[in-house]
Amino acid sequence: MTPLFRLEQYTFKRPQEVLLVKAEVNGEPDELMVFKGFSSSLMRPTAFDPDIPVLPAHAEIIQIDRAYSPYNPEVPHYIQQGLTWEMMQALLKEVGV
Repeated sequence: MTPLFRLEQYTFKRPQEVLLVKAEVNGEPDELMVFKGFSSSLMRPTAFDPDIPVLPAHAEIIQIDRAYSPYNPEVPHYIQQGLTWEMMQALLKEVGV
């Protein structure tokens, strides 16, 4: 399972949460929003086909912020900010992904 797939599964199991993911792909920054099992890049075009991963498996996840849904970028209501991939592991395990 790729890290992004695990994050998507997490939000599928916790639909009240939105994950904002900062990543690096081949030295280039990217930001994603993950919600209800789907992900979308906030910086690049996202394919219409959900089988095409938004983030390649070799991408490095820099930071994850957890926010309540519905997400309002002007007034975000954060649950937790600045999580590393390692810190997120406990939450993923908690929901069984």
